[in-house]
Amino acid sequence: MAQVNTAKLKASNKQAGRKIGGTVAIFLFLTILGLFMVLPIYLTIVMSIKPVEELFIFPPKLYAIRPTLDNFSDMFATLHQNRVPFSRYVFNSIFVTATVTIAQCVFASMAAFVLAKCRFPGSRIINSIIVVALLYQSNVIYIMQYIVMAKLHMIDTYWALILPSIASPMGLFLMRQSIGQVPDAMIEAAKVDGAGLFRICWQIVMPNQKPALMTLIIFAFQAAWNIQTGTVVFQEQYKTLPTVVTQAASSGLARAGVAMAAAVFMLIPPIVVFMIAQKNVIETMAHSGIKD
Repeated sequence: MAQVNTAKLKASNKQAGRKIGGTVAIFLFLTILGLFMVLPIYLTIVMSIKPVEELFIFPPKLYAIRPTLDNFSDMFATLHQNRVPFSRYVFNSIFVTATVTIAQCVFASMAAFVLAKCRFPGSRIINSIIVVALLYQSNVIYIMQYIVMAKLHMIDTYWALILPSIASPMGLFLMRQSIGQVPDAMIEAAKVDGAGLFRICWQIVMPNQKPALMTLIIFAFQAAWNIQTGTVVFQEQYKTLPTVVTQAASSGLARAGVAMAAAVFMLIPPIVVFMIAQKNVIETMAHSGIKD
């Protein structure tokens, strides 16, 4: 009897050792992966506080010998030299980002509700098209978009930046998957009480979609904040911060520190938004592929 208990104890100790070893291995893997993800942000911050002469030291150092904030002052001075005030670029980026984020959440939520909870001819085909659309970037249809915007006289306007960014297959797919988890019995009960589809969508379904909406806000905000005016906006008063920062960074190697300072400046808003809503992102991704 004692030998049997000893054998069971050894077996349980081995299983416990394997579990601890597996936990340690996962922890080390995630730590290394996290360091690789943090490294670009760390290098961007370090490069932004290096003097110009330290930027070209070879081999490059992972720290600043004489840290300085001159790159940030030079960045604002460079941007203030343009014909348009720096505040105008900030307003353009905030206006475009806020408009795209709000519009994308509204339209994606309404379309996702219809596709997830309404039955109509062609709904399966539309759902399949949305899935296929996830495979393609906007660059594939860029020429067609430009032709349409030129015909509608939207070039050199805010509409050229806002309208193409409102339609997001990823946002629509995410909201459709989340709304699909809502029980049909809840919607049927609301219909029995006399509620219409619009009221069911915004007063019953959407209040339960906070995690998905927060996730969509993060994705939409990040994409809209980094919008480049490219070849659709040529007038200086309509350009956004990413475009102006890119122009300043392309002035030569002497502006490398200014470019890094601008990159840090551009990193702050998306990071703040993500840190506020990261819990909702994790919860949504965990349930995005589950169906009743």
